[in-house]
Amino acid sequence: MTPQPEQYDVVVLGAGPTGENMAERTRAAGLSTVIVESQLIGGECSYWACVPSKALLLPGSALAHARALPGAKQAVGGGLDAASVLARRDEFTSHWHDDRQVEWLRSAGIDLARGHGRLAGERAVLVDGERLLTARHAVAVCTGSRAALPHVPGLAEAHPWTSRDATSSAVVPPRLAVVGGGVVAVEMATAWRSLGSEVTLLVRGGQLLHRMEPFAGELVADGLREAGVDVRFNTAVTALHRDGPVTLTLGGDGQLVADQVLYATGRLPRTDDIGLETIGLSPGNWLTVDESCLVTEVQGDWLYAVGDVNHRNLLTHQGKYQARIAGAAIAARVRGERPDSTVRWGPYAASADPAGPPQVVFTEPEAASVGLTLEAAERAGLRVRAVDYEIGQVSGAALYADDYRGRARIVLDLDRQVIVGATFVGPAVAELLHSATVAVVGEVPIDRLWHAVPSFPTISEIWLRLLETCRDTM
Repeated sequence: MTPQPEQYDVVVLGAGPTGENMAERTRAAGLSTVIVESQLIGGECSYWACVPSKALLLPGSALAHARALPGAKQAVGGGLDAASVLARRDEFTSHWHDDRQVEWLRSAGIDLARGHGRLAGERAVLVDGERLLTARHAVAVCTGSRAALPHVPGLAEAHPWTSRDATSSAVVPPRLAVVGGGVVAVEMATAWRSLGSEVTLLVRGGQLLHRMEPFAGELVADGLREAGVDVRFNTAVTALHRDGPVTLTLGGDGQLVADQVLYATGRLPRTDDIGLETIGLSPGNWLTVDESCLVTEVQGDWLYAVGDVNHRNLLTHQGKYQARIAGAAIAARVRGERPDSTVRWGPYAASADPAGPPQVVFTEPEAASVGLTLEAAERAGLRVRAVDYEIGQVSGAALYADDYRGRARIVLDLDRQVIVGATFVGPAVAELLHSATVAVVGEVPIDRLWHAVPSFPTISEIWLRLLETCRDTM
């Protein structure tokens, strides 16, 4: 028997940070909103990604920074207390309970439907086959992504870690093999090495962090090696076998034995079992959207795909940004303010996504970037030049740590005289990134940036050095 429909203005499928922001924005606009979730409210970021990973990483970073300063390093003895780090991580994940997040939903006036939600035709979501939620105006798919595992003989039987296991493990594995060369791979190699694991990083290609400037991956690889990580490039895993420990067969007939193996080899959309077939779309696919995150392959201007599922940028802060855009666009449509969904329409367009979103890799050293790399800018047909500077030559960096090593690059559009990309690598560079993001997204002219005076003596003086270098080499 078909359940009696429960009608809302907006139905949000998925209660991670993207879904929460989506629901908050539509509710704040006066639209009745329900959010559907079968797992923990707060999603991947809160329990298995951003929050726990940084809780694991930052103690090691703090220790490394203390050891870089005479006077402080003499006071630091021994390594991290792993049990304390893991306990603090558990506190930040609320011990994998979502009571506080549920209370926040209630306080915001957002209804919660616990269970697995599937689309059931136009503007309808069926929850566990028992509740039918219908939307007057919009359904938003905010179901995120999951780890992608390759087809390798013995992989399933080896029970590999994915990113979820790597951020939530209650024990430190004596030997950890990490397969991959992206952000998850290098961050988890960093974290578990700092906690005492012997870590081997197996990279199929010849560099780390291939979406960043090449020097970022090079400096991060140097940092990993200095921390004791065995970094192996151009290494493929051809088979696995678990008999207690895991034996990895490597290309060229070599072998590696580890207690755990983490596969950090990409992401897939969580769209395989959400009823896409009921509206003419293929399950398991990424969803194509316009700049307001409206799904372009569905008629009627009612289905949105926000965050990871649209494959624009798989970053929590970008998903939240898209949610704010999409929520405002839905409210505007309800008010009849937007006549044509194909028009890029001011504040209702996620225009900061294609330019290259800001991202920090919390290794030691940190790597932070926004906008286009030099190679990407040249591929886009821009007339650009790169301006580089060694961060360690800035007074604030020299004071921060003896033998500070780091590098900064801005990519300058010569025709428009604006910065289209920036990359920083070095200790404590994460906090430099938002100034670069403002410069890139705001398209601030180089001449105007001279008036944004950095405080002395801070690492932010790198901006002045970059501008001087730009002036002197024009």
